[in-house]
Amino acid sequence: MRDVAVIGVGMTKFGELWEQSLRDLITEAGMKAIADANLSGSDIDGAYVGTMSAGKFVGQEHIAPLVVDMAGLSNTHIPAVRVEAGDASGSVAFREAYLAVASGAHELVIAGGVEKMTDVSSSQMVNIQSTSCDQEWEAFFGASMSSLYGMMARAHMHRYGTTREQLAAVAVKNHANGVLNPNARFKFPIKPEDVLKAGMVADPLTTYDCAPASDGAAAVILCSMERARKFTDKPIRIAASVQASDTIALHDRRDICTMDSVVLAAKKAYAQAGITAEKVNLAEVHDAYTIGEIMAIEDLGFAEKGKGGIAAASGETALTGRIPINTSGGMKARGHPLGATGIAQIIEIVDQLKGRAGGRQVKDAKFGLAQSVGGTGATAVVNILEGGL
Repeated sequence: MRDVAVIGVGMTKFGELWEQSLRDLITEAGMKAIADANLSGSDIDGAYVGTMSAGKFVGQEHIAPLVVDMAGLSNTHIPAVRVEAGDASGSVAFREAYLAVASGAHELVIAGGVEKMTDVSSSQMVNIQSTSCDQEWEAFFGASMSSLYGMMARAHMHRYGTTREQLAAVAVKNHANGVLNPNARFKFPIKPEDVLKAGMVADPLTTYDCAPASDGAAAVILCSMERARKFTDKPIRIAASVQASDTIALHDRRDICTMDSVVLAAKKAYAQAGITAEKVNLAEVHDAYTIGEIMAIEDLGFAEKGKGGIAAASGETALTGRIPINTSGGMKARGHPLGATGIAQIIEIVDQLKGRAGGRQVKDAKFGLAQSVGGTGATAVVNILEGGL
């Protein structure tokens, strides 16, 4: 297997983008990535596109060739593959693109993600998002993604003493980081009391514990490390890319306070990269709900099991803390267009490792980790990137 590098990135702003279609969004992100890589679109010989449910959100399936067409590359006749893995669709598209280049099947590949979520009603949106959970044993009985994560939060609070204030600390920190991100949907700070007093969504989670469904797109360009030097003097190496699975139904899990898929993917990713969790300088993790970030930092080895809430509340995961988490603002402040989120995580890590993250820059960052989850953990992807090469 060859070493693979990220040589270009591009993304749109995330939010309620009424004047832009799904086509507009992925085209903008793709063109930005191509320009960032300083290459021509005709150099690309493969495309992987992550989108969870474009068919339900905007009535369009067969997304991958559409993306190639809108990028003006249809005359090149390159293979284009659509990837679906719930919230982790973008991350799996990135991993498939990585494997295609690492294996030698392709030389230069674009991996993108897109979702246009705000063209449907709130009730429709909830139902579409809930297709990531078990339809027969969860959704049929009224469970939603919010209620399932609410159960995980309650179980974590009961077992480990995690508090509402610790959950709120995650949202406050991510909003503070989002203020510094020009592409974030929410660029305003919040206070702990704002989170605690907000409307209840699924006890104990309030509105400010939940990431906003959003429109947006993101794209990255990958090629072999050997070829990367022709395009950039700062290639970012993909040190590890691992995917794991678990039961789709939450009630079938060994432990709903731990995502075993994340634990396994992280263990394999650290081994593949030849590092330990202590060597990671920053991480973008799945914070669709604040409890998700707390569980992620535990399952990734950044905090002891049951101590994730303490780490968040004590400032360990803040921008200047021991292990900065979600420097982009995370899904909570940046926004969560399902198919684009995993690629947006990669872009934040790339920008950090290249030293171009502006006011949210982590000093001397060498290793960055991106963790993405589909549903409540049925799919997990852990990617580790290395800079300074």
